[in-house]
Parts: sequence; C-alpha cells; structure tokens
Amino acid sequence: MKYRVFALVLVVALALGTLPCGALEVVPATDRDFDLPCEAAILMDEDSGTVLYEKNADQQRPIASITKVMTLLLTFEALEAGKISLDDIVPVSEHAYHMGGSQIWLEPGEQLTLNEMLKAICISSANDAAVAVAEYVGGSEPVFVERMNARAKELGMENTTFRNACGLDEDGHLSSARDVAIMSREMLLHHPEVEDYCTVWMDTLRDGATQLVNTNKLLKSYNGITGLKTGTTGKAGVCISASATQDNLRLIAVVLGSTSGKERFEAATTLLDYGFAMYESAEVPVPADAPESLPVDHGVEETVALHYTAPDRCLMPKGQGATITAELDLPDTVAAPVTEGTILGTLNLKNEEGILQTCPITASQDVAVRDFGFCFRRLVDGFLLEA
Repeated sequence: MKYRVFALVLVVALALGTLPCGALEVVPATDRDFDLPCEAAILMDEDSGTVLYEKNADQQRPIASITKVMTLLLTFEALEAGKISLDDIVPVSEHAYHMGGSQIWLEPGEQLTLNEMLKAICISSANDAAVAVAEYVGGSEPVFVERMNARAKELGMENTTFRNACGLDEDGHLSSARDVAIMSREMLLHHPEVEDYCTVWMDTLRDGATQLVNTNKLLKSYNGITGLKTGTTGKAGVCISASATQDNLRLIAVVLGSTSGKERFEAATTLLDYGFAMYESAEVPVPADAPESLPVDHGVEETVALHYTAPDRCLMPKGQGATITAELDLPDTVAAPVTEGTILGTLNLKNEEGILQTCPITASQDVAVRDFGFCFRRLVDGFLLEA
C-alpha cells in the first residue's frame, strides 16, 4: 500500500487583510487528502506553529515514551535556570530501579551523571533513567508529574494529563497529536541542545559496558532529521514525534497509534516529505530605510527606539518565497508620552496577492512628556554650561 501524496487537494489561503506576525493562514491537509497508517497525526511548522496536516489531532490517546519530551523539557529548563548541572550525580532510587520496559538496568545507589542519564533517555528511551531524573529535578516523581501537568497547561496542551514521567501505560495518562507537537516545538525552539543527544545513533555508558542504540531509525534514512522521540506501548501503539530541517524549513511530524515500527516511520516520512515539497522558509526582506528610532515631539527624550517584531523567516508555499516584499508604515514623528510596547507602526509583508502578514513596530522604551520642571532644569543646565 502506498502512503505517498499523489492526489492532494490543498487550499492555501493568503489573507488579503492583516494577519498576526509570523502566521501564514493555511487550511491544513487532512486524511481526506491523503491518509496515513496511524490513528492520529499532525504536521507543524516549527518556527510559526502553523499546522500543515492533521488527522484526529485532538483525539486523546496514550503517547508512550513521547511523554519523555516533557520530562526533558523540564530538565533542560532547570539546567538553564542554573538549578542543576550536567555533571551532577543523579541518585537511583528503588522506585526508578523497578521501572519496566525500555531501560539501562540502573541499580539503586549507582552513580551516573545527569549528562549520562540524558543520553540514556534520548538515545535508548530508558524508563528507569527518566524516572531517576524526574526524582532528581522534582524531588519525587509525583511532584515532578505535577510540574509536568502545570507546564502542559501553560503551553495550552488542552488534551493532556500526565500520570508518570516515562510514558508507561497508566489509566488517565493521555495526550494528543497536537499537544505532542506543541511540547515538541517548545523543546526544539528553546532548547535546541536536545538535538545533541537525540541525533546520536550509538553511544555507550559504564565505560563501554552498556551500549545505547537510538530508537529513531529515521536518523539513518531521512535527510535532515533532528530528533525527537519515539514511543511504543500496548495501549499507545507505535508512535513518534519526528523533527527535521531542510533549507531552513523546520518541521515536526507526530504519528500516534501505528501498528508497527515500519508504518510509524513511513507515516512520519510521508508527512515530512509533504511539508518540504509544499512549503518553504523564505527570508524576510528588511527595507533599507527602516529606522532604528523615531523623533518624539515634546518628550524628555528627542527620539524613541523602535522594536521590529517581523520574523527573520516566513512560511510560504513552495516557490513563492522570492515574491515577498516588505513595506514600512511609520509616522514621521510621535507625540509624547510614549509607553514601551506601544504600537507605533507596522511592517507589512506583501506579495502580488496583497498583505500576507502585518508585523507591529513598537516602542522599546518609555518617553515621558516634557513638563515645567523638566524645561526649567534644562534652562538652568544651559546657563551653567555657558557660565
């Protein structure tokens, strides 16, 4: 059976009005356009979060070891905050020791660094390492799971409830393809160093005694693969959150509920192939006359610095990236007072269809209005300089 795209009906609507910066309006392809050998799936542009394909994307399902993406996210956030370090020794509890499924056979009291535990999680999907890390970061797995659910809520993962840190089947431990894509995007955007772990094909621990082999076979078969996590349990089926980059376009393909590893990788490959064939990441042109500041009338400062919210790159249908132009819409001056964050103008990204995106240009500082006291002090300072 072929699962390649050969008769697609894709509708790409380029708005003639104004869209939020960074968002190209796309009507995603669905299983009516082309189906995949899985229960649920989604394809997302990593940079903008735009959904390009979806199938049962909001259906609540077990996600197996893809759960570990949230475990990794909280761990990397703790690393960034300086609460832990890669050289820290992660204790192994009896609870972590008794984790089933994929593991590196940790022993209670064994000493491995956090860096080594991350290798075990990312490369071999070790459940015992994931729980040991969760206990180290959160104090206990239940406390860590509370933080996982709180973080999921912050990210807008509406169909997700975590019950454990590793993804073993447990009643109520559910997510969705869309939610998996959301947390995968958060991981890849803000902690790209995870790629240094999940793109390793083989490594060892315990001075070579334990061999790690990556569970993501796309590393050997797909050009530009950058991660991220596989998962398999009896209830979840065979799953993957796969990320890849080609020609500056970064995509996330989530496949849940396949019946075999072969079908999982076929589905992810089909989604990624579709995205790279239909879309491109276009460089946003910067107008040569774009000012860094604007004059301020009656302000305590003569100018106000500007902040441009336009992205460096823009998701576009394949072949249309070169048609983008940028047009400034700014006043000659602004009147005080000016508040930081106030929209002072726009940078409009356009092509022959009209305005594709409207990106606000905001004030990056406060500028107060001149009052009598300010003018008097300026007058006195002038006299003192002349004296």
